[in-house]
Amino acid sequence: MTSQRIGDAVRVRFFMPSPALAPYITTYYLTEVDIAPDARIEDWLHPEWANLRFGRNETWEAGIGTEPLRRMPHFIATGPTRLAARFRTGPMRSWGIGLMPLGWARLIGVAAVNLADRTCNGAATPAYAHFAPLLDTIFAGPPDPAAEAQRIDAFLLAMLEQRPPAEDEVRIKAAHRALVDLDTGTVSDLAERIGLSPRSLERLSLRAFGFSPKLLLRRQRFLRSLAQFMLDPSLSWIKTLDCQYVDQAHFVRDFKRFMTMRPSTYAALEHPVLGAAAQARAAAAGAAVQVLHRPDA
Repeated sequence: MTSQRIGDAVRVRFFMPSPALAPYITTYYLTEVDIAPDARIEDWLHPEWANLRFGRNETWEAGIGTEPLRRMPHFIATGPTRLAARFRTGPMRSWGIGLMPLGWARLIGVAAVNLADRTCNGAATPAYAHFAPLLDTIFAGPPDPAAEAQRIDAFLLAMLEQRPPAEDEVRIKAAHRALVDLDTGTVSDLAERIGLSPRSLERLSLRAFGFSPKLLLRRQRFLRSLAQFMLDPSLSWIKTLDCQYVDQAHFVRDFKRFMTMRPSTYAALEHPVLGAAAQARAAAAGAAVQVLHRPDA
């Protein structure tokens, strides 16, 4: 468990799942915001794999991409995303669960493309409803992060035993492993590494990852660069560029595509939650952002 504070207002802590869940879950994470009841903080989530968030929070608002902010439920389910998500909250205490593509395939079981770039009330959405009892399970006693993380882990271990392996688990994991490898730069590279035709790879990618292979590779390249800035905001953008970028203009185009704003606009914003999360996540799980989490971690 690792924590990182920004002042005294925001704390983010990460917990690793049991070994049996490690192929399916990235981390469990607890976000606590201790501010005045009428105060608000705002931040932008970068594109991610799917996440489930649980909290007794009456002030959480969010919107993906250019969507207007809207009130969020106590169980927020978000599919894999290719766009940033803006959020605003007052005082809050929320638990999150990060799902890897293999976790999506086994624990959700519907085609990821059907729920990509969508945030919904998990309790009211059939694909996620079996996770709804976690809300009461997590908050069954007084605040105790270690005990709460253990309850999440036990719930998911029981669920794992009840759900059979997903179709193509071996290929999904192989595709994920290749996707986070710096040597995989093109769709042809990705298809060759897992032994699939480009057409078969496209179908697998949409079903388990939510997006086309080309977009996923582009997202990886962009987030490798963004992660460097999140860990050290004093860096200039040119110093964060991934080796697969041709030039800074190429990066700026990607930034506007994924984050819906220019790099200079993003750098000028405060990042009270994501700044804390990047440092804590890197220390606990080895990667500053979820999409860079290795499937063998």
